[in-house]
Amino acid sequence: MEAAMRQLGIKSEPIEAKSVTIETSSGRLVIDNPQVVQITMQGQKSFQISGDVRSESSGDDVKMVMEQAGCSEAEAKAALEKAGGDIAEAIVSLTEAK
Repeated sequence: MEAAMRQLGIKSEPIEAKSVTIETSSGRLVIDNPQVVQITMQGQKSFQISGDVRSESSGDDVKMVMEQAGCSEAEAKAALEKAGGDIAEAIVSLTEAK
């Protein structure tokens, strides 16, 4: 099968990954113990991912930022948006401002 794919110009290679995170509008999908294969076909790269999937809601992130930075929900949400969802960066930005 792999030889036939190569004849068609399709290349696949495994990628060693520890975790895969997909950001969605409502939170994150985290795939632990992933098996990742990168497939290249006609210059386009796509990925096939399988593993143990769990979801993290952005509400959990807001709560964590609120607790760690001692701020309101609105401040936590704004800091998370500004930090692109990076919890640590949001906490640092709020604690440095105080």
